[in-house]
Amino acid sequence: MTHVADFFKILYQDDNLIAIDKPPGLLVHRSPIAKHETEFAVQLLRDQVGRYVYPVHRLDRPTSGVLLFTFSPELVSAIGAQWMQKQVRKEYTAIVRGFVTGAGLIDYELSFKRDKFADKGKHLNNAPQPACTEYHGLENFVIPHPVGRYESARYALIKLNPITGRKHQLRRHLAHIRHPIIGDTTHGDGKQNKFLREHFGFQQLALSCTRLTFLHPIANRSCSITCQPHADMIKLLADWQQFKQ
Repeated sequence: MTHVADFFKILYQDDNLIAIDKPPGLLVHRSPIAKHETEFAVQLLRDQVGRYVYPVHRLDRPTSGVLLFTFSPELVSAIGAQWMQKQVRKEYTAIVRGFVTGAGLIDYELSFKRDKFADKGKHLNNAPQPACTEYHGLENFVIPHPVGRYESARYALIKLNPITGRKHQLRRHLAHIRHPIIGDTTHGDGKQNKFLREHFGFQQLALSCTRLTFLHPIANRSCSITCQPHADMIKLLADWQQFKQ
């Protein structure tokens, strides 16, 4: 968990915007699903820079990477309009089960999954909604160790570009095509997760938002903010270089 004394890594900052590299396991702001939590990205960043900050978007608690804030609520609306018009591009890096080669498009409708705490009392449409994700395979690995009924374990490092923004879209889409993201305790493969915890000490979700591209609302220029996958993913990939195919 991040503490105020540790401070965030600032990826970008000007008079209007600030972006950080959010670590895995940290909530963006207070949530009824985690009432006992006392640390949130909004408050920690506010204390770090000494100014109020307003999140432009969210990352799931276990997801790390580029998280953008503004210094005024008006700019949140300006960038939010770009999101609604699909002018913002997000790129994620993930490690998944199985080999992935080439590029492809996952076009699979997703129904809204109601949270019994966060969505309590809300009237939500549970009908399936269009959802699309682009993917591109980068590297494949074979770990010579039996997992479940297989004699070896296969994994892939991939890039993901969500075209739509449904709840848990990337995790659900990758599970749909039988390439669940490792470390995903909700939609993933429990046997693979256990194997990676026990043999490589990997206990996080292998998903990081590594690039965010949008039009700067004041400067009126394209702004692309990048970061590396979180440290545990980098260590795991370093450990796997001997198994690269």
